Amino acid sequence: MTARKVYTAIGLMSGTSLDGVDAAVIKTDGVDAQALEFVSVAYEEGLRDKLRACLGRYDRDAADMQEAARAMTQVHIEAVGRLEQAGGADVIGFHGQTTLHNPKESVTVQIGDAALLAHETGIDVVSDFRSADVAAGGQGAPFLPLYHQARAADMEKPVAIVNIGGVANVTWIGEGAEDIVAFDTGPGNALLDDFVRGRTGQDFDEGGALADSGHSVDYLLEKWYAHPYFKQKPPKSLDRNAWDVGDLSDLNDADGAATLSVFTAETIIAALDHMPQKPQAWYVTGGGRKNKMIMQYLKTHLKNVAPVEDLGWNGDALEAEGFAYLAVRSLLGLPLSVPGTTGVPAPLTGGVFTKCA
Repeated sequence: MTARKVYTAIGLMSGTSLDGVDAAVIKTDGVDAQALEFVSVAYEEGLRDKLRACLGRYDRDAADMQEAARAMTQVHIEAVGRLEQAGGADVIGFHGQTTLHNPKESVTVQIGDAALLAHETGIDVVSDFRSADVAAGGQGAPFLPLYHQARAADMEKPVAIVNIGGVANVTWIGEGAEDIVAFDTGPGNALLDDFVRGRTGQDFDEGGALADSGHSVDYLLEKWYAHPYFKQKPPKSLDRNAWDVGDLSDLNDADGAATLSVFTAETIIAALDHMPQKPQAWYVTGGGRKNKMIMQYLKTHLKNVAPVEDLGWNGDALEAEGFAYLAVRSLLGLPLSVPGTTGVPAPLTGGVFTKCA
């Protein structure tokens, strides 16, 4: 850390997998960052159902959307309460729950009650990180590349950080401060999670065991990969529900899971077409790094692939840490996104500040 003021910041993330709240504490001056603590609090199935009913919707003022927002915010408050190092925190970065992401229509919707969170925790909150970027013509996603760049400052370049969450994205980092390219690569875990839930009642394919027992179906992969998104040059981003995978109805559980897992892996590999140089190494974060089939496929075709734990990072905590980092950058008026990450015309700050009083 430099001589600049160092903030203690909490980051809260509820991803498109709808599994729960990740909460992290970091220290940062808005440039460098040190991770301190992480906890995760699962959503109860009833709340997941309420949040699932909000997906794809603009109408954040609808009664059921507001009820879901308050209920999920209460879980965020619980998560803050479980952090041993939350006391004395300067700010909370509150991502909220994305229900719709459509930058073509300049719309991105994250629900959550920032005022309730600030009041109940007694800590100032920064929320609504993506809207300013989308309003300025950016994609509004991916939104953590600058945190990836900060954490990778001392690494050999170029390097790629792959986040396999509900949607998968990649951050390509070169030597210079402006040498950064980021974009959504394609579906991550969301389609697989939905398929497994519908077939087995389980929330996800733990360890990729179901997928690993099956065989992928080539004609479906070819059909899905014909989608124009994959030829589109960055900047580009995706909504969670961008693909219809009803084609899987004739497949057994294992082959369906295998096909979805290979699709995720192949679209990450295809991201090479949009990178300035081939990365020397690929480090994977997000829940998808725990899927044996996805990781083995990536290692076979890309080489030099490893989970971010090989760097001493916590792949479960990285997104929450990132929004803590962005909250401090928002307080300082520093950019949250740049042309290489979202396609915004110029480096741009953002976020909405809510005082705890």
